[in-house]
Amino acid sequence: MVSEKFRSQLQQESKKWQIQGFIDESLYQALSERYRFGDLEPAANLRFISLIIGIGCILLGLGVITFVAANWQHLSRLLRIILLMSVFISVNAAGFYFWQCRPVQGGWQKLGKGFLLTGALILGANIALMSQMFHQSRPGYELYWVWGVGVLAMAYSLRLISLGILAWMLISIGYLWSNFAPLLGGTMATDWINTLHGHMGLIFGVMFVPLAYLCQSRTIFALAAISFAVAMPYGISVRLDYISAPAWLIACIIILPTALLWTYDSHNWRFRQRPHHHRSGVAKLTDPFQSVARSLSIWCLGPLLYSLSFRGLWQSTGTPTEIAQVWQPSWHYLDLLGYILLASLGWLRLSWPLLRFRVPQQKWVNSGLIASCLVLTGMMMSYEQLQHHLIAPLLFNVMLFILAIALLHDGLILGKRRTFWGGMGLLILGIVSRMLEYNTDLILKSVVFMLCGIGVILAGLVFERRFQHIQPSLPSSSQE
Repeated sequence: MVSEKFRSQLQQESKKWQIQGFIDESLYQALSERYRFGDLEPAANLRFISLIIGIGCILLGLGVITFVAANWQHLSRLLRIILLMSVFISVNAAGFYFWQCRPVQGGWQKLGKGFLLTGALILGANIALMSQMFHQSRPGYELYWVWGVGVLAMAYSLRLISLGILAWMLISIGYLWSNFAPLLGGTMATDWINTLHGHMGLIFGVMFVPLAYLCQSRTIFALAAISFAVAMPYGISVRLDYISAPAWLIACIIILPTALLWTYDSHNWRFRQRPHHHRSGVAKLTDPFQSVARSLSIWCLGPLLYSLSFRGLWQSTGTPTEIAQVWQPSWHYLDLLGYILLASLGWLRLSWPLLRFRVPQQKWVNSGLIASCLVLTGMMMSYEQLQHHLIAPLLFNVMLFILAIALLHDGLILGKRRTFWGGMGLLILGIVSRMLEYNTDLILKSVVFMLCGIGVILAGLVFERRFQHIQPSLPSSSQE
């Protein structure tokens, strides 16, 4: 689907073409009908209305909660229950009516969505107050877990992006709170919370990835992917004994988020479907969220290479991993085995067209580069013989700078600002970190800083000048 940004740029350019005589009125009208130029300004107005209504409904919900709390002690229990349920049902009913029964007028739809968001906030207040009335004293993070699951059910039934984002925020708050509560002097997490902690990567994916497809929301998918990339290795590491765990297991945990995100494709689950190929021989990427997953995998790989590029991590006094002496597998690692099998399946499906047709790729950040970085990282983490205090940091610095240069190249060729400046930031960060890490004099450091500053300025000018001449027909959607 063509993005609204592209449609807006095309409208501006086609209007200039019409004024300059490159196209006639009929062609401009055909473009206007094809890309719906008339819907751009109303869509912008509706976004502003949505923002205002959203803020107003949040304040309205907080006002209702505060009003009920101010008069809470003067009401009987039955009246409290009736009041809570009446407010919750009436707000959600009004929201559903304005959202679903007045579909022609966009402003009413936005108002209905705002009321539904208010109803989701009131749901949390109802849960807390009901628990207080019936003297169910539970930790605060359990409220966020239950509240988040309830809002998630509303998001699935109504297919609203705002409710999905709110559900993610609530469950994430409950997850973080239950993890760090013991460190802050709070109560220990309950048994069922501890059980969920070890599998939160899978739980985040199961909860929010199908919702992203139902809502066609890149935001929800990105949040689910980020949560998976953080919670999956953390949940496994909590149950892992680093003293007895084999080095290859630790290496797998480290590289799995990048490997899984890069190979993500919902069509991998369709075993009976044969991959469709273009004339060039490369399989067509039809998953709407694959570009998001691949972008996140790059930003998982970059910090990983940067963190392993420091010389102090590989000193002879200690290495980041130790070879196991005794290690007993457990059923707790079944989800890890599933992740490994899923990543292997994804890489096999991804490499099959490339091995068969051997088509050269224009992008430097491609599957070959990512696979090479992951394999070398896994080998360095798994074999103690390779963990030399000179070889290991040199290799990771080389991979870091290659990734940065590849991002610069792709951003410059494709005219993608985030890719270009991401590569520039990674390159500057690597250079500055090496200068600060090694014992160099102040003169050399000052020269390097000035050269980096001049390089950033020149690179920005060159990129913006080139960007003005790049007019892609459609924005690039994936990293091959």
